[in-house]
Amino acid sequence: MDFEKECEERCSHLNEVIRAYLPKPEGYAARVIEAMNYSVEAGGKRLRPMFVLESCRMYGGEEQDAAPFLAALEMIHTYSLVHDDLPEMDNDEYRRGKKTTHAVFGAGMAVIAGDGLLNFAYETVLRAIAEEKREDVRTRKIRAACLMAENAGVYGMVGGQCADLAGEGKSSVTAEELWYIHKHKTACMIESGLAIGAILAGAPEKDINRLQKIGEDIGVAFQIEDDILDVRGSAAELGKSTGKDAAENKATYVSVHGLAQAERDAEKLTREALSLFDSLSAENEFLRALIQSLMTRTH
Repeated sequence: MDFEKECEERCSHLNEVIRAYLPKPEGYAARVIEAMNYSVEAGGKRLRPMFVLESCRMYGGEEQDAAPFLAALEMIHTYSLVHDDLPEMDNDEYRRGKKTTHAVFGAGMAVIAGDGLLNFAYETVLRAIAEEKREDVRTRKIRAACLMAENAGVYGMVGGQCADLAGEGKSSVTAEELWYIHKHKTACMIESGLAIGAILAGAPEKDINRLQKIGEDIGVAFQIEDDILDVRGSAAELGKSTGKDAAENKATYVSVHGLAQAERDAEKLTREALSLFDSLSAENEFLRALIQSLMTRTH
């Protein structure tokens, strides 16, 4: 398997699927919809929607069932980036190699563009549930939507963001607090991707539980790698500024544990995730390679 080629083809396909679910910029709301669509279409690895599609495929699910959920998950992820980049938050000028939403449309429009994406994500999955005629699939879609909402809310990503902000005013952040931040701010959305696809496909309960744990492991490892790349990565490769965490004296896995320990822990979590993946009742060669590739990424 040519992993890079497969990844590129899947990403291109996902871009088409996601684009089909975006609202049309028209009427008095045209400007905010333009900002919403600009944010989503700025690019990215489409990692979370890729997890949805591949885990659904792994258990024999249909892409038509996964499509609205993977699009919605990317909308939620993008809204979090739009808000994260705001002047009152990280104040970033570039994201995915392009000007951030607030830099192009203004901070006020960026705020409501993020709000619009979050709400439109829920509109998208609720519409898919309302239109579903198969009772068993409808039940799975409701469960998937509940998991998506929980992992995006105060018990998930929003809670992680809250703890991250609260930590900025502290003289030190404990290892336990940092793990909570990484688990909730980043890993919850990756966990959503892996578990939602499996839920939609009717995967065994044991596998769904293991996929959620895999999501936690690789999600935290992914954020550790982000912290590492902020230290030694390049802005050209990352498509965003580097060194900001250290400049702002922000707690990261590297600042709390040191670079060497951060590298060891990211590798350990990835190994654990792969071991769990190999214990699943179904196989997906590409998905396994995707999980493994996150350890060696440069952006």
